[in-house]
Amino acid sequence: MKKNKIFIACDTKSIKKVKKIIKETQTNKLKVGYKFGLEFFNSKNGRSFISKIKGKVIFVDLKLCDIPNTCISAIKAIKDLKINYLTIHVSSGLDALKVSKKISGKIKLIGVTTLTSLDNKNLKQIGYNKNLNKLVIHQAKLAAKAKLDGLVCSPHEVKNVKKVFKNEIITPGIKLDSKINDQKRVATPNEAYKNGSDWLVIGRSITKGNIKNNLKKLIKNINK
Repeated sequence: MKKNKIFIACDTKSIKKVKKIIKETQTNKLKVGYKFGLEFFNSKNGRSFISKIKGKVIFVDLKLCDIPNTCISAIKAIKDLKINYLTIHVSSGLDALKVSKKISGKIKLIGVTTLTSLDNKNLKQIGYNKNLNKLVIHQAKLAAKAKLDGLVCSPHEVKNVKKVFKNEIITPGIKLDSKINDQKRVATPNEAYKNGSDWLVIGRSITKGNIKNNLKKLIKNINK
């Protein structure tokens, strides 16, 4: 039976906390990976800790966004970590996406579309004229053209994105309750899986409070 897949967001500077998250989220009911963002990666011993993790699916969410040469250099600089997934903003442009994919090797390069903290009002403030959904579809087509291994988008856009992008879809903005915190385009796990997400990214809903109980709650929620 195919297992549902989740990345647990380790959003902390504390190695002790990350060790606890990893220890208390071992389960045979789900395929679990671990996502490390800028906070942990840039912490004093974060990079070193990631380099020593064995036998886990590791997602480093750096959201690279720069000129092609800088993106290439950044990817080369972290190849020693033996990570599985790495993010790059689609807004880096087609040239940066293509050359980054070309040298990424065994690392799956994942394009980030429009952040789940943004809505149409925010996009207008930034200077985008496109409607949010149209913009994400446009970004997905660009990612497909660059032959990226996966794409990050909110659960709201997955159905339409899958029409133009055929590789893995990773979905943040997943909530087990009604609290949306700093994200705006959110959904429940079942809604996201139903829409076609391959991986869900879940942070505070699991890592805040009793981790084991939160994981049990998630599994129960998915199996409804």
